Formats: sequence, structure tokens, C-alpha cells
Amino acid sequence: MKNKIILTSALALVISGPAFSADGVSAEEVTASAATPEPVVVAQVAGANVFNRNLKKVKVKNAPPPEDGIHDPENEGTYVLQPPLEAYQGLPTSPYGNYVDWVKAIDEKKLQPRWDRIDSSEEAFVMDLDVLREVKASVPDVIFPHRQHTEWLACSNCHPAIFIPQKGANQINMSGILLGQKCGVCHGKVSFPITTKSCKKCHSQPKPEDWTPPLSEATLKNPWR
Repeated sequence: MKNKIILTSALALVISGPAFSADGVSAEEVTASAATPEPVVVAQVAGANVFNRNLKKVKVKNAPPPEDGIHDPENEGTYVLQPPLEAYQGLPTSPYGNYVDWVKAIDEKKLQPRWDRIDSSEEAFVMDLDVLREVKASVPDVIFPHRQHTEWLACSNCHPAIFIPQKGANQINMSGILLGQKCGVCHGKVSFPITTKSCKKCHSQPKPEDWTPPLSEATLKNPWR
């Protein structure tokens, strides 16, 4: 009868002395295997979306620089900066980002950004030009307004390093934007973040009434269609 007993655990093998399980594995091998569990593999996400600090929910809106988690509280210069709640008084509000509508603030002449860091008399080069970007999906198309951007920034901030100034030369998608590319270079850092509530700020042009979804490449290549 003893020859017919099959030991099924490391503990049973140790108690019975030198023995082998049904598949020929020794007690020592089973015990070592039980004592050394296989390492847990943790997926590496490569820091996706960590740049988009405005997407994080904070306990205090527009906290003072030493407490905002962005500035260095060990740096004396941090305490020289004006607290946001003090600086933003009287500015139009927004439900996004740091809760200030910066474009409206400029339109209402409540802000006058300095165009040149040294020469305060330097006038801005403002380009009042809207660019329509058609979207293949059923969501509204994107209207990019140059005026609102060039009132703050010189053209060289975006061209040509981020956007090549040529039609069809820039591939833009939401995945890249959320990873800090193209529009995401600024949006989420120093401008309103990309959230489900802010979609319409960019996707503002309704599709034409006769719009139909474009055919996929596989469909176009199908000789039987």
C-alpha cells in the first residue's frame, strides 16, 4: 500500500523523508520551489500623462507657490512669487485648468502681455487667421484660432519645431496630445487641459449636413467593393 501513496504537497514530502512525487520531482526541489515564489512582473507605463498636472484634482485651487506641488518650497525665490488667488482677482473665470479665462481677460483688456521681455514698448505680431482641421471621426471639426495664440506667443514658439507650417504636414491625434505632443506641448501645462468637458473648446465646427464617414484603407483596397 505504501507504494501506492502519492504525496501531493511539499510538507508531505518532507515528513516522509527522501521521496519523489508522481512526476519524479524530489522533495527538496518542491520545497525550494515553494520557498522561492516567482517574481511579480510590474508593467511599465512610461509615465503617460504625468505631464498633465492640470488634470489632477487638488485639495486647494490655485494654492500659493510653496504649497502647489510645482514650485520648490526650499527655494527662497518661491516665496517672492505672487499667490495666484491674489493675482487672479478681477479676471474672468473658467471651469478649466486654473479657472481663469485668459483669452477673455485679454479681450476685455484686463491683461496686456508684454511681447518682449526687455523692451516693454515692443508691439505684438498678431495673426487673425483661423485654420480648419477636418476630423475623420464623427466629432465636430477643429478650429484653430491664431489670434488668441499670437496675442501671447511669437510664431517661433510653435513653428517649425512643433508644427510644420504646411498643409497636410502635421499628423495630430488625441493620443499624441495627451502624451504631451503637438497641442499637448502647452495644453495641460500652461493652458487649459484636455478633458471630457473641454472637448468643444477645440472641436467647435459642426460637420457638414452631407458628411459621411470616410472609407478605411482596407475598404478602398478591396477590389470587390
